[in-house]
Amino acid sequence: MNSPGEAGMSRRGVLVGTAASAALTAVPVADAQTPAAKAPPAMATVSLEVNGKRQSLELDTRTTLLDALREHLHLTGTKKGCDHGQCGACTVIVEGKRINSCLSLAVMHQGDKVTTIEGLGTPDHLHPMQAAFIKHDGYQCGYCTPGQICSAVAVLDEIKAGVPSHVTGDLSARPQPTNIEMRERMSGNICRCGAYSNIAEAMADVAGTRA
Repeated sequence: MNSPGEAGMSRRGVLVGTAASAALTAVPVADAQTPAAKAPPAMATVSLEVNGKRQSLELDTRTTLLDALREHLHLTGTKKGCDHGQCGACTVIVEGKRINSCLSLAVMHQGDKVTTIEGLGTPDHLHPMQAAFIKHDGYQCGYCTPGQICSAVAVLDEIKAGVPSHVTGDLSARPQPTNIEMRERMSGNICRCGAYSNIAEAMADVAGTRA
């Protein structure tokens, strides 16, 4: 049996050995606080035809079409509203069809033709829909107006092409630009000011019907 002295030395030896092991395996505080290096974002060259002009952009592959237009091409007419595809403020026309640009990545549109509100008309040469919105006061604050106008232009093209909607009664016949038909198709574009009746009148004016 060990004497108390020998036992005491043994305990001290264990403590010393434990402390030495801990010191060898400890991570320096500075290293522990240093964040891990982040990998650079994946980049891609995206070529688009925007408002009739060819554009080539070097973009992070996560960049939405909306941000490419606003932040890289400085076409700020297209608005960022909810950024979740629920308000329609970011509506643009791609290859003749309207889309929510906040939900679409720019890299998905390689070579596509994109039309924004800036490409529809100018103050000196307004698009008929822009002129109709002014005539019928189809806006108040104006924030949603670019998306409303782009969507309205595409809606009349959809009807003209015979594309049915949820309220098209006779699918064997070409849909007509009736009030209910146009309102249904525009339901994804929100106007928080409530100018819906004036927007419908503007569309009816361009379509040659009565709202």
